[in-house]
Formats: sequence, C-alpha cells, structure tokens
Amino acid sequence: MSRWIRCISLLLTLLIAFPALLLAEEAVPADPPLRYWKGNIHTHSLWSDGDDFPEMIAEWYRTHGYNFLALSDHNVLSEGQRWMKHDSIVRRGGADVVDKYRARFGGGWVETRGEPGSKDHEVRLKPLNEFRALVEARGQFLMIQGEEISDRAAGKPVHMNATNIKEAIQPLSGETVRQAIENNFRAVEDQAQRTGRPILLHLNHPNFGLAITAEDLAAVVSERFFEVYNGHPGVKHLGDDHHPGVERLWDIANTLRLDQLDAAPLFGVATDDSHNYHRTSGATTGRGWIMVRSRYLTPEHLIRAIKAGDFYASSGVTLATVAFDTESKTLRLEIEPEADAQYTIEFIGTKREHDRTAEPRDGASHKYSDEVGQVLAKAGGTRAEYRLAGDELYVRAVVTSSLPHSNPSFADQPQQAWTQPVGWEVTK
Repeated sequence: MSRWIRCISLLLTLLIAFPALLLAEEAVPADPPLRYWKGNIHTHSLWSDGDDFPEMIAEWYRTHGYNFLALSDHNVLSEGQRWMKHDSIVRRGGADVVDKYRARFGGGWVETRGEPGSKDHEVRLKPLNEFRALVEARGQFLMIQGEEISDRAAGKPVHMNATNIKEAIQPLSGETVRQAIENNFRAVEDQAQRTGRPILLHLNHPNFGLAITAEDLAAVVSERFFEVYNGHPGVKHLGDDHHPGVERLWDIANTLRLDQLDAAPLFGVATDDSHNYHRTSGATTGRGWIMVRSRYLTPEHLIRAIKAGDFYASSGVTLATVAFDTESKTLRLEIEPEADAQYTIEFIGTKREHDRTAEPRDGASHKYSDEVGQVLAKAGGTRAEYRLAGDELYVRAVVTSSLPHSNPSFADQPQQAWTQPVGWEVTK
C-alpha cells in the first residue's frame, strides 16, 4: 500500500510542477538575440472604413506569419462603446461577414441587439483593450494602437499614421500641405512627451491625390518616415506622365535634405493600407510590410529600432542580413532565397557633385537630373555589397525578385525589398 501511496504522491507532484515547467520553458530569455519581426502598421477596420471586425483582421495577420499589427482607423481609436448597424456591416463585407465572425470567436463573444432582420439590429464593435488578449501571444504576436490622422490642406489629402498612440488626435490642417504635416507632427510629439510613450509618425501614400511633392517631403525635416510602398491600388505608386513614382520622390527628397537643407534623410516603410478582407480585389492584405530588427517584441523596442533605421521595407523579398559598416563604409546585404527566384540588387544614391541645373516644373518634381537617385552599382545573386567612395550623399539598396507579387496592387508588380539610406552620416 505504501508503494502505491508513494507513486500517487509522485504523480501529484509532477502534475503540480508541470505547468510551472511549461512556464519556465516559455519565459522570455534574459538576453534574447537580435532578430527580425514582421509587421504592418497601416490597417483599417469597421471602426472607420474597413469591412471587417478588428479581431478578424488581427487573426488574419497572426496566422499569416506577422508578429505585430497596428490598427489605424481614420481619426479614431478603437476604444469605448461602438455599435454598428448589421445592414451597414453586410453592405461593406457581404452577407456572411457576421457569420464568419461568430464562427471564429463564438456566439458568446459576438454581441448584438435589436431584432434580427430589423433596421435596429446592431453588432457591437469590440475595442482593442477587450479583444487583444484573444489574439496576442508573448514573443509571437503583438497588437499596437494606431490612428490615421486624415487631414486636408490646400484642397489636398494629407494623411499620417501614428503608431503606439494613446489618445486620438484630430487633424490640425494648415494653409499649406507642409504646414499640415508640421502641425500634426508637433501634436504627436507633444503627446509622446506628455504621456511618456514613444510614438512613430509616418507620412502615408504621398501620391494619393497627387497631393505631396518631393519638395514637400524634403521641407518638413522633423518628419523622418514615409511610405515608399503602400498596397492600396488607388494611391498612384508609379506616378503618371507628369508626376514621379514614389521611389523617385524618395530620392529627390533625400537629395534635397542632404544637399541643401543639411537634414537627415527620410526612411521608407511599406504597408498594406488594408480595407477589404472578404474579396480578392481592392485594398487587401499581404502586400507590404516592415521587418524590424529588435531583441524584444514590444512597442517601445520596435519603435526604437525603427527610429534608428534598423529595419527594411518589403513587398515579398526577405533579407537575412542588412548591415552598414561605418569603418569600411560598406553596405552589405544577404537575401533569404525563394525557390526558382532570381534577384537583382541595385545600390542607388546621389553623388555630392550631381547636376543641379534641372528645376522642378509646376511642383511636379519630374525635372530633376537623372544623376539624382542613380544606380551606382548592380549585382545578381543573393549577396552583394557596396563600398562608399566618399562622394555619395547617401546609398540605399533595392532588391527585385524575378517572381511576381502574389497579390499585386499594380500591373506586373514584382516582389521587392528596400533598405534604408546609409552613409549620410559618415561621408559628411
């Protein structure tokens, strides 16, 4: 009998200790290695003009390899009480949108009021603080509160995304596009100082409405981030006959900043700007993201790394390494290859002694010399490096895959990755 008692006692001890052992195995390491975290920081839900519930959107990103997601609805945070007409939800997302929501999270989670089929039938939109526990996982997936500050100035749209914001900021506008950018930037900085939390502010889709020129991007030197790629098909990423594409805007703006304004360059992010989750067309998911190198998956560490430029933007290409050696002034990168893909690596920059005679016409930024943002070197394969000669204002790399984008936002779109400009500090 005593033998059986000892066995039962040992079994009970193991059962009690087992959860603690599991927790110990899942604990955050004391000194975790640097790694890349994948995230999207421009996303819309039913809280503004998206067509799905935020929990469903978060679930899509969580199950598709993302590590963080910022909800960024227009001029509103997902907080407080909000009910939405069932008919309005169906008009946006389709007849089965609520059924999908209920199937995933259960009838006990989905809150409704009013008689089904009546005009008073409503569904409650859950705020972030209520649903984040259902989708977040320590060291795997993180939700961040964001806002798209959607403004207008001089009749043009000026949209900026604030990531890790605490309180909604209503757009402040201005007499000019530049004033609107500056005013909203200051409002975000004031909140960051007042609340003691880091907030990342970036300028959205500059070619949307052909609103923002390269000169505008350059002039507000306090703003350091903008979308070099936005997955919405209506933002004129490639420009038109009279307006440059967004990458060209980037090079012109950074040349102006470094050559004439003695200011730090812009860093480029890629985003989905997703609105549509129930169809294959429109502003859908999985088009653009950022890869941020950090030890910890927290808003503070992610934003710190982004502000240091320790990230790259992607629409499909994955980089294993991006490194700039300040002593040798060498930018090195290595690609994580995808089967059957061929890669073209271009190092792009502007020389200090470039042609400055070409002037912009009608604010369209398309008359600048080809020496602005020129290809300084080109390579194939999965590894490449560029050693700065010392006469460059900056150098950045763009990697283009031979494989098409799996969910393109424009015709013949390839998979790409964009590194941040380097060399501008060490070659002054």
